[in-house]
Amino acid sequence: MPYVNEEGGRLNNYAREPEVYKAEPPSSSDKRNYLILGTIGGVLLVGVMAIAFVVS
Repeated sequence: MPYVNEEGGRLNNYAREPEVYKAEPPSSSDKRNYLILGTIGGVLLVGVMAIAFVVS
């Protein structure tokens, strides 16, 4: 941990910075999986809303 002595003898502790990396764009299989999960999520949301409408 990097410590710094400031004026008046105070000790200041800085957090370590995470290692930076470049993000890679999603592959075609990742895009397909995102589409499938989004569709499933949308169907689930519509289903829950329909159930709530029918029950109320």
